[in-house]
Amino acid sequence: MVSAYAVRLTGKLACLLGLVLLALGAPLAATTDTPQNGQVLALRVDGVIGPATADFIHRGLSRAQAGGYRLVVLELDTPGGLDTSMRAIIKDILASPVPVATYVHPEGARAASAGTYILYASHIAAMTPATNLGAATPVAIGGTPSPAPSPPAGDKAKDGGGKAPDDAMGAKAVNDAAAYLRSLAQLRGRDADFAERAVREAASLSAEEALARGVVDVVSPSLPALLRQVDGREVELVQGKLRLATADAAIERSEPDGRNRFLALLANPQVALILMMIGIYGLFFEFTSPGFVVPGIAGAICLLLALYAFHLLPVNWAGVALIVVGCALMVAEAFAPSFGVLGIGGLVAFVIGGLFLMDGELPGFGIPPSLIVGLGLASAAVLFALGGFAARSRKRPVISGREEMAGQLATVAGPAADGGYWVQLRGETWRARATQPLSAGEQVRIDGLDGLILQVSPTSPVQRSASP
Repeated sequence: MVSAYAVRLTGKLACLLGLVLLALGAPLAATTDTPQNGQVLALRVDGVIGPATADFIHRGLSRAQAGGYRLVVLELDTPGGLDTSMRAIIKDILASPVPVATYVHPEGARAASAGTYILYASHIAAMTPATNLGAATPVAIGGTPSPAPSPPAGDKAKDGGGKAPDDAMGAKAVNDAAAYLRSLAQLRGRDADFAERAVREAASLSAEEALARGVVDVVSPSLPALLRQVDGREVELVQGKLRLATADAAIERSEPDGRNRFLALLANPQVALILMMIGIYGLFFEFTSPGFVVPGIAGAICLLLALYAFHLLPVNWAGVALIVVGCALMVAEAFAPSFGVLGIGGLVAFVIGGLFLMDGELPGFGIPPSLIVGLGLASAAVLFALGGFAARSRKRPVISGREEMAGQLATVAGPAADGGYWVQLRGETWRARATQPLSAGEQVRIDGLDGLILQVSPTSPVQRSASP
């Protein structure tokens, strides 16, 4: 009995001890070790932030999650980019189960505008010496919110300083961007006051100043040094805290593949505009000279690619409409000459539409005026030439088909069984009918064609007497 009681008592004590250990270990379980892949994935982000960049980072983070990488490093050098692409990247970073470090690299690089938001959203913010960040004032298509003037020293407003832009839409854009960047700063425990100033006053900081202000976590001269510096740090992920172990991690670099490069090429507004013009040229040539097929197919493909690119870009559709109207007017000038009024009007509409197409102050998304004027002049020359060829071809006499047969001369070969006649025309024998009697060898004129039967009439008496 004693033995059985002792066994039961021991079992109860073991269960109680297990519960105590579980309770004590629960807080420790929130901090886990880094996945055991042993590699760090470095994604190079160089240039304007656009749809191609968002796709590249999304695929990179998915790959890191599937492969169990220890850390994803975004080697960043950007002047800014599109708000929609930036927010898509930030959503991926915030939801990533793999920690993300944004590293402004190499020396001379910058994380301006959209890059500042991405830096603030990352679990680790790092910079190389001689780099900078900031200038995060939003720029809207069709109108640029003006940065507010800096407030006098010691007189900073509650909302971060500076007056809102005069226009309501600009004020809404700035306030929204400031609140967004401030929320990211509060999430990561970084300097929220500078975040406000970067949006409202377009303020910037060097790497050393950013480290001193608590905007970034590390200033490091190289990626291997950065991995050693962040080794042992704890970062907050969606699933809990994670302790980094990156001192001995191998670095695997990833560059944009052909798909991303093609998407980046399409997202270039200059390429999109040229594709649109090639599409218009090809379809116009196919419509005016049917049968070539290749210009029509190439034009349709280029036009669809241009429309897809415009869907990716923050274009002003009034500019697209003006470009189309300009091309239509230049085509009309070729078919209905108006002493240059339609042509000049079309050229002016094309140039104005090109200037309205994109906001020139969006970093990396402007279209040089010289390109717009050059495309306008080239378009006018090409469309005038093609239209002129088409107009001249319409004025030429018909040289084939049933319309061309009217008025031609034929020779009667003899009578036919149905009361008509057989006539010879260009080495061919045709059935014919006439309102007057005809004789073999007589020359007749073709008046029309009824199905496959010619309607003929005798030529003048002078011509008939001269006929063999």
